[in-house]
Order: sequence, then C-alpha cells, then structure tokens
Amino acid sequence: MNEYSVSRRLRRSPLSRASLSLLPFALIVACAWPASAAPAAAPEDAALAQRLRLEESLARIDRQLYAAYFGQAYARYPSIPRGTLEAMAYVTTRWQNLQPARAADSHQHMPRAYGVMGLYHGEGFADQAGDGARLLGVPAQRVLRDPAANILAAAALLDRELRADGVDAHSPVEATRAALERYAGFAPAAGGAAKSAVQSHARASFAFDVLSAQDKGVNDRGIVVPERPVRWERAFDAPALLRLRAPFVRLNVAADTVEALGADGGFRIDPRDETLRAPAGSRTEAAAAAEKSTDYGPALWVASPYHSDRTSYDSVTIHTMEGYYAGSISWFQNNPYSVSAHYLIRSSDGQITQMVRENRAAHHVGVHNKTTLGIEHEGFIANASWYTAAMYNASAALTRHFCATYGAINCASAFKGPGGTGINVLPASVKVKGHQHYSSQTHTDPGQYWDWARYYNLLNPGTPGGGSVIDHFESSVGHFDTSPAYSGSTTGISTASLAERNCTTRKNGECSLRVLLKDDAASSNAWAVRLLSAGGTPGSNAALTRANGKVGFWVYTGASGVSAAIGVDDSDGTERSVARAIPVDTWTYLEWRLDDDAQWDAWVGGANGAITAATVKLDAVWFYRDQTSFDVNLYVDDVQVKN
Repeated sequence: MNEYSVSRRLRRSPLSRASLSLLPFALIVACAWPASAAPAAAPEDAALAQRLRLEESLARIDRQLYAAYFGQAYARYPSIPRGTLEAMAYVTTRWQNLQPARAADSHQHMPRAYGVMGLYHGEGFADQAGDGARLLGVPAQRVLRDPAANILAAAALLDRELRADGVDAHSPVEATRAALERYAGFAPAAGGAAKSAVQSHARASFAFDVLSAQDKGVNDRGIVVPERPVRWERAFDAPALLRLRAPFVRLNVAADTVEALGADGGFRIDPRDETLRAPAGSRTEAAAAAEKSTDYGPALWVASPYHSDRTSYDSVTIHTMEGYYAGSISWFQNNPYSVSAHYLIRSSDGQITQMVRENRAAHHVGVHNKTTLGIEHEGFIANASWYTAAMYNASAALTRHFCATYGAINCASAFKGPGGTGINVLPASVKVKGHQHYSSQTHTDPGQYWDWARYYNLLNPGTPGGGSVIDHFESSVGHFDTSPAYSGSTTGISTASLAERNCTTRKNGECSLRVLLKDDAASSNAWAVRLLSAGGTPGSNAALTRANGKVGFWVYTGASGVSAAIGVDDSDGTERSVARAIPVDTWTYLEWRLDDDAQWDAWVGGANGAITAATVKLDAVWFYRDQTSFDVNLYVDDVQVKN
C-alpha cells in the first residue's frame, strides 16, 4: 500500500482511534458529531460523506494542537512573519501529520514527506528532517514523528533562510519569496543548466502557493491561515506571474475599472479571466505561448525527459500524487526511476501542468503505460481536503478532452462506484479509472476519498433531471475558498468577515456555507460584498450554458434588508444580475435566467449588460445591505445550474 496514516499524540480525551475502533460505526458518528448536524445523506456518495464527517471531527482535535505549536515556533523564531508557517503546512499537508509507509510503497517513488510540515528526509530530495533536527539538537526520528518537533524543525530551517536575506517579522509578506524557494527542499538541477529552469520553476511554484494561501487566507475545518495581502508585482516579475497564474487583478469599484497595479510596459488584464496578459507581439507573449501545452490549451508545458513509445489511446488513469504540486513537477523532471505522468493538477485552483505529450507513453502505471493517459492530482489519499471543486472541475474538463479526442475513450464508461483502500481490478471496458483499478499494481490511489460519483457526473453533464449542483458544501467550501473581504470590489465590511463551511444550519444534505459579515468601523459605505467563486478565476469554475439556462442558490439570514445577486463572466467582461431581496428567517431559493437580458447589468471589462456567450462561468455571489454596526450571518446552500 502507499497510504499515508495520521499519527496521534496521547491525550486525556476519552475517545481515541483505538477506542473508536471498538465501537459500532453509527455510535462513533453520534459521539464525534453534534446531533443537530446529522441530516440526510450527501447527494453524490452517502458513505463517503459519512466517513468524512468522522475524519473531520477527529482532525479538528489535532489542528487545535498544531495551532498551539505554531505559536511556540513563532516565540522561538521571532524573525518569521506570522502566518507563514500555517501557510506552509497548508500547502504541503493540509495540516495533517504525515506518517508514510516504507519507501518501496511510495507513489511513483516520490520522496516521502513527514509530519505536519511535510519535511523530506532525503530519498532524492533534501534531508530537511535531518537538517532541522541538527539545528534543534534533537534526534531526526523525533522530527519525523512528533508534530511539535516537526513544526519547530521547519521553523528553524526557514529562519535560517530568512535571516540570510535580512527578512524579519516586520517585513512585507512578499519578501519571504526567495527564502521559501530555497527552503522547498527539491532536488538540485542534475547535469547543470539544462534542467535548472524547470527546477527553478518548481521552487517558484512552491513559494507562490505559500504566498497565495496567505493572500487569500484560509479558515476551513480548523485550518486557519491569517489573511495578508501580497503585492504580487514585488514578489515575482511579470513573466513569472503569467506562468504561475497569479491573482494579479485588483478591482476598483469606485472607478468601475480593473487595474493591474505595478504592471507597466503594456501588460494588461484579460477582462474575462481577470489575470495578467503580456503586451501583444512582445517577446514575453511569445515566451508565454511557448510555455503553453499544444495538446490541451489550458495547461502549462513543463517537459519531463521520461517517456517512451505509445501503442494506443485506450484509457485514462486517475492518480493522487502522495505529494504536492511543486514537488511533483520537480520529481517528474529529475528522478532516478524515470517515472512521469502526462498531466498534474493543483488543488487550490485547478492549474494544470503537462509534462509528457499525449502521443508518448508516460511512466506511471507499469505494464499499462503504452495504452493509457495519466493525470496526477495534488494531495495525499488519506486526506480528502485536497480534492477541491476546482481540482475536480479541471480534471473532468481534461478527461472530457480525452474523450472527445480519442475514439476508444468514452466518458460514459468511467467508473462510478465507491472509492476503496485496496486494489480492485476493473475490466478493460471501464475507460476512466484509478491506479488501483489496474492489474499488476501495488498502489491504491486515488483511494477511498476520491468521489467517483461526483467525477462521473462532471464527465457526463446533462444527466436526467435537467440540472446539477455546482457547490453543496458537504466536504469543503467548494469554489468559495476566499474570504468575503478578499476582492478589492468589496466595500463596507471589515477584513474580520469570513466564509466557512458550517454543519449546523443548512438547507439540504449535511452542510452549508456560512458567510459572516462584520462592519468596517472606518467606513460609512453601504455594504456591497463580492463573494468570489474560485478566487474569481473562471477556469476553476463549472461551465454554465446560456441557452435556457438558470443559476441559483438557497440562502438563509436572520437579518433584514439584505439582498443578493450573482456575477457571471461573459465573453466581453463580467455581467452582474439584478438584486433579489432575501426574506428573513426562512430558506429561500433565488434564481436568475441566463438568457433574459432584463436580469443583467454591465459591470467590468467592457460588459454590455447581457449574457451573450454560449457558455459562461460563475464569477461571484453578491450581497448588499445598508451600512450597520451589527454582524450579519448568511447561509448559502446548493449553488446550482439548470437547463
């Protein structure tokens, strides 16, 4: 097996994993979860949702401990800016104490990562655990096994790099970029300059992910990364921002404009996807085009040297990396085992990197390499929080591309049964399946937490019933992974406002999205809150069809005077819907038609006040209220589209 398990410190709590294993499963759920939050089954995989509820309740206990350990690390290493360690742990492990199995079982021979901070211990990458242990003066095994020591070791390593750059706790967050790149622990470029560009990109990608977690902020299931705005133009140069797909846009509501702060020399913002674009005809534009995949337009191209002849296009293989995005890019470009994959997908926003051309065989599933196409998904199979809506949507869009391109691969033949922990060989007639579903394999990814029912529905939209739920908030915040105050378009509320998954108030299923709005005491402006979907990046959202299309959501609030709207990214900018009032103390379904011009107003990017594209993307949910000093709670459930 290649599964990662969670280590637990002994506690005085009456319930432990050992004692839980002796109880009936229904009783475990009753003990671990508030009775008020035990509603009907999840809409796509009820058994999976039940497992996740139990795992989440146990994980919250550990995460409370980790938060205290982060505080201890900052006290010992005061040069580290607050929030950096939490962001690093979020990027590498999602705050899980990784305890990998033996090296022979590692996925694609990837160097194993340990502890809350995901420290490497050699095996082709740096020995971060050993180096950190020496700085602390403790045995390496303690750093590998004990969460507190693991966090301190990472802090010691980062502190060393920060002090070398003259960075301290008062420095701007973007000043940590160079230290983060050196900290990353990936393999040095083998053979000199020929591979240094890719290794540099992998390190930059790691630093970007850590900074992005802080820029957006995280408050989800006990994981808290404080929000600290990043001045991206000071962290990376413009070509790197293009490559990394940074959230470079800033919106000026008062002037009704989209700005690219600090981006001079003709750089511009694309009005639809709100990301940086190079000057037309420039060398930067040509270089950016050269870095794009020629097989699949949305993907970035980073070449792996490990590939061989292909014989056919017969299937698609779903993998979980057992590692994180940047480290896997580095590994597949430079490793002693010649392993690789065609595509890699980032958890946070669904960014895709292609490393092997589709007409070549990547080395990812043994004897089946010559007939299948492989997709690696960032994360670890023992932690479902890596499988985000953005990742599912990006992966499904890529697989639909395979189905449309290669006649033998049929999306309707995808596996749609329950996930599992072992090997379950499926017949050759199943064309989209996991690593664990092939013969002659020992690896069990994507494992029990991959939602095959959800993935099947994404691969085969338009199923009977005429509609689909984009976000149901059953296992994560879904697309809504940024706080309400993140976007520059939001006015009147303070940065203490938040959006988080909530399992006590909901309309359907188990959970909803709670949106807490707190007044900005320094402003007398009425509230206009843009709750971004997928960070405002259309590519990370599900497509909405205009023809006969409707989009809506359930909403509840105890506050009077609140109204709601939605924003949609159109071919010519962003259109914003008319606002609808939200009744008090009752769940209400609000809906807008995509083909009714009377329901839409122009907003930014040359928008014309009508939905004109055949296919569009959901940009945001908007909330409005007159300025008040009182907190306002809103609950959103089952964001959905119908045709």
